Amino acid sequence: MALDSGSTTSVSGAVVAPIAKRVPTERVHHGDVFIEEYEWLRDKENPEVIAYLEAENAYTEAQTAKLGPLREKIFEEIKGRTQETDLSLPTRMGDYWYYSRTFEGKQHGVHCRCPIADPDDWTPPKLEADVEIPGEEIVLDSNELAEGHDFFALGAYSLSHAGDMLAYSADTVGNERYTLRVKNLRTGELLSDEIPNIAPGATWSLDGTHLFYQTLDESWRPDSVWRHKLGTEQAADVRVFHEPDESFWVSIGATRSEQFLVIMTGSKITSENWILEANNPEGEFRVLMPRREGVEYSAEHAVIGGEDKLLILHNDVVDGVKAVNFVLAEAPLADPAAMTILIPHRDDVRLEDIDAFADKLVLSYRREALPRVAVWPLTADGYGELKDIEFDLALFSAGLSANPEWEQPMLRIGLTSFITPTQVFDYVPETGELLLRKEQVVLGGYDAGEYVQQRDWAVAADGTRVPISLVMRRDAVAEPKPLLLYGYGSYEAAIDPYFSVARLSLLDRSMVFAVAHVRGGGEMGRLWYEHGKTLTKKNTFTDFVSVARHLVDSGVTAPDRMVADGGSAGGLLMGAVANMAPELFAGILSNVPFVDPLTSILDPSLPLTVTEWDEWGNPLEDKEVYDYMKSYSPYENVTAQDYPAMLAITGLNDTRVLYVEPAKWVAKLRATRTGDAQLLLKTEMSAGHGGVSGRYEKWKEVAFEFAWVLDTAGRGRQLDAR
Repeated sequence: MALDSGSTTSVSGAVVAPIAKRVPTERVHHGDVFIEEYEWLRDKENPEVIAYLEAENAYTEAQTAKLGPLREKIFEEIKGRTQETDLSLPTRMGDYWYYSRTFEGKQHGVHCRCPIADPDDWTPPKLEADVEIPGEEIVLDSNELAEGHDFFALGAYSLSHAGDMLAYSADTVGNERYTLRVKNLRTGELLSDEIPNIAPGATWSLDGTHLFYQTLDESWRPDSVWRHKLGTEQAADVRVFHEPDESFWVSIGATRSEQFLVIMTGSKITSENWILEANNPEGEFRVLMPRREGVEYSAEHAVIGGEDKLLILHNDVVDGVKAVNFVLAEAPLADPAAMTILIPHRDDVRLEDIDAFADKLVLSYRREALPRVAVWPLTADGYGELKDIEFDLALFSAGLSANPEWEQPMLRIGLTSFITPTQVFDYVPETGELLLRKEQVVLGGYDAGEYVQQRDWAVAADGTRVPISLVMRRDAVAEPKPLLLYGYGSYEAAIDPYFSVARLSLLDRSMVFAVAHVRGGGEMGRLWYEHGKTLTKKNTFTDFVSVARHLVDSGVTAPDRMVADGGSAGGLLMGAVANMAPELFAGILSNVPFVDPLTSILDPSLPLTVTEWDEWGNPLEDKEVYDYMKSYSPYENVTAQDYPAMLAITGLNDTRVLYVEPAKWVAKLRATRTGDAQLLLKTEMSAGHGGVSGRYEKWKEVAFEFAWVLDTAGRGRQLDAR
């Protein structure tokens, strides 16, 4: 036993690092015995656990107190570059333009609408924040909903087809369990309907008489869809779908045509859709195509040549070959299995989504590690010419923005890059024009020409080329430079180019921001993901190490000024590379890090575990998976070596990655390591997986992290903190 778990003050009065007590217990699987010493930290109802977390917070605050002025300066920079009182670009839906407002001094947004002036007018009105808007209505003020709560997150925000009702839900704890309410937009009154402890979404029937929502099982899995008739008690709600397979999640939505409701159920590798006419809410959902293990598909309703069709993206076998990157097929509504291939499989193109409108289709796809958009006009006979929307940028992210209407002459397209503030265009299919409607305002004289973004490549140990994105000031010529290297690498999630106002506080201090697009992510197609999961998961970690070494070897940075950064499953990446190559980094920042994966994935009662077996493997049943996971699990592999400085941030109410994972990890690191680099744990006591709520609180959190990053990257050399 060491010091009391809540002890932070020495005899001299200085704040010292808390030392968690050790309570040895055995974990035995497949004949392997692991001595677990910190599992007692899992019980957050135990006052001793809370005392330990608060002691860690006190220690972190004491150790970073010197950074207070820098934190405050970065916060003021973020605030100073942000147009705090602003309006979003109006989006037309029905008889109204919908938009949101932000106000200086307010944490959350205000959702508004104003009436359209002319049914044929699709040009969004130019609204000004300080000019009265005729007919403006406040649909929902999140600041009012958040009042009196330490945490607030808006879940559902769903308007009825007639535009007279709003279904919305809110989470005021951070555990991602929401309460659904309904507001009459004609009177401004709340209906008596109130449905607690549900998933965030809500979907209306076409006539606005019924709402469909999801509930969760004890493991936090959305497993059921319910039908609620307005004006009735929740006890009268009808469960219209239940998914018994614990590896499957359930969701519900509606087609853009609003003709069908669609229940989507799927695991990481298999999917199945059920549909129902939206004007028949009390009818029975019917399956489109029965599930087959390893086959994923999605279906969109379209009208082609006057006939109802289904557009189906799938990765089934076509002509004897598995369509790994998906194909697009057309099928009759009455016979989804009778498919005709419209876009065949390509090794270099990953098809991601198809959106149908009355007279056009929009294909979202990925090529050369970038997300792209193509438009496909529909003609009286069928399909016109598929055209890509081109952008003159080396790195960018392009995709559909808000386009709720089935019949609309233009398409709303969003564009951003590491140096391009978010732009929103209306694309005119007939002419190919891109009409810039709104650009993110960056106050203080931002000039994109002062920054440069570029693509580089590292070579992994097995010869695979791994893409790297870099952004820096154009005048940052001195090398090696301080550098923040971000990585994720799980769930086929792609880290695409995006603009960040906050990031300017790093770049303007001569720091480089880099993204390692490691395997396990989705940047380079489905196989990029497949080669970084289950029994190939270590590729994610070795790719990141290869990228770090490449950046050092090419002179861009050096180990004494490079900080690694990743959160959630990216936190697993951080923990793994800390064990594998601690000498490469001055520091490691990890948010809500999944650093105790084997313990979690071995326990089916924990949130998400069973649904995760397709991603990581099932170590309960498979000794090979158990051994493989144990060989890379950050917690199990903490050793007596010199680790870099570390900052781990978590939320007490996180239901995805429980706070206990980073708490155990930090406790074991502190007890095992040989060096004396700064080791910090910060627990947000009123937050969940997404961190603190409210934009000002989020800016303060970013400023806290960035100040630590800058200080850590400047260790052993002079860094202008300005």
